[in-house]
Amino acid sequence: MTRIKNLIRQGYLTLFLLIAALSASGQSMNRITKEYIHKYKDIAIKEMKSYKIPASITLAQAILESGSGEGKLARRANNHFGIKCHGWTGKSIRMNDDTKHECFRKYKNPEASFKDHSKFLRKGERYAFLFNYPITDYRSWAYGLKRAGYATNPMYPQLLINLIQRYKLYQYDQKEPIEIGSSREFSGPYIEPLPENFEIKGTNVNNRPFYVNNGRKLVIVKPGDTFKQLAFDFEIRWGKLRRFNDVTRRFVLHPGDIIYLQRKAGRAARQYPYHIVKEGETLWQISQLYGIRLKKLRAKNNLPKKYQPPIGTKLRLR
Repeated sequence: MTRIKNLIRQGYLTLFLLIAALSASGQSMNRITKEYIHKYKDIAIKEMKSYKIPASITLAQAILESGSGEGKLARRANNHFGIKCHGWTGKSIRMNDDTKHECFRKYKNPEASFKDHSKFLRKGERYAFLFNYPITDYRSWAYGLKRAGYATNPMYPQLLINLIQRYKLYQYDQKEPIEIGSSREFSGPYIEPLPENFEIKGTNVNNRPFYVNNGRKLVIVKPGDTFKQLAFDFEIRWGKLRRFNDVTRRFVLHPGDIIYLQRKAGRAARQYPYHIVKEGETLWQISQLYGIRLKKLRAKNNLPKKYQPPIGTKLRLR
């Protein structure tokens, strides 16, 4: 019996050591990837400006194909994108891939690999449709690369998207990339609109006041309010009222919420160039405060759906 207990203890110890080793390995790879991004992001941005390929896609492909620069092909041939010879007249290297001893391009330095990757996509006829996508639409680019035959892995788009979202690579797709959460100031003084200062525009048939913010009519939610009741009171279809406010059927109103009675604007008023995210704020609440459509707010800051920026993030509003 004692021997069995000892074996069980040894088993638990082995399992614990294995988990610890895997965790340490994951943390080490995470650190290596962050260092890789820091090292090559400026090159990716430079290529984006020259060839109109999202920097996030370039970085994600490089991370994936090169193992964050740790793969054999990257170390021995400076090839960070797994590009095979295919008409290449420069130096090459033979390595096993889909088949044995396949021919891969060899570069004098990693930057040459990044540039050739840009030219490879830009000049390839099968990739031409990708350049119809917005430079901030990394999802379409990821799925488009798979559709064009860049990689054989059926999960290739998801792998790219996961890397882009995990390491916030989408921030580098902006015209003037800004590190999320950085202290870099936007132009203009920082002020916020105060709901208590919203101008009263009028009342409905029940003498319920409605206000105006950013040129759009709105009401402030009171206890007991529902979308259906507000829609009825202000003679707006329920579905349209929800669309005006970027919410689904399941959304529950809370006292103090700002609800617009017409479509929100594409940007905030001139006096509000940016917003600093505070504790407990959601992107939806920020969009309501400034009367800007949620989709437009995400687009201006290149934020994916369901992403909530951390405290201190400076969001563009115009």
